[in-house]
Amino acid sequence: MPAHAIVGTQTVPTEITLNGERRSLDVSPSTTLLDLLRHDLVLTGTKKGCDHGQCGACTVIIDGQRINSCLQLAVMQDGKTINTIEGLAQDGVLHPLQAAFIERDAFQCGYCTPGQICSGVALIEEGHAVTRAEIREHMSGNICRCGAYPNIVDAIEDVLVQRGQLQREAAE
Repeated sequence: MPAHAIVGTQTVPTEITLNGERRSLDVSPSTTLLDLLRHDLVLTGTKKGCDHGQCGACTVIIDGQRINSCLQLAVMQDGKTINTIEGLAQDGVLHPLQAAFIERDAFQCGYCTPGQICSGVALIEEGHAVTRAEIREHMSGNICRCGAYPNIVDAIEDVLVQRGQLQREAAE
């Protein structure tokens, strides 16, 4: 039994689509989505940082929205589509933002990188950010203790420019 499960607690049948695969699970009502992903499903790309929704290391994409998985109960995800860092690459090809993070060296220790990328992917899909300042604002919920912010913004900007969603600004 996982260490985070409460002994004697009933489980709740929960169906999710996780990284494109339909999954039927029996989940303890007290299990967070983060713990389900990391402990039960062994998808360890999603990181536990603060466990209070303040750092963004646990960011995943639920029905197209970036969400802190540490603040979500797993049973609340019944019927939802969840994408984690492990599900972004398709057929061995990195997601454009993953490739841009490598090209722009947008990480140092790498701990926050999965959450940064998931948040960035959702930001790109939302289509709200059209300037570097807006990228920074919309990414402000994801903390990088190493300070790789300029390169993270560069990587997101590269993908937005490739998609024609952003005109590259003059140097700030």
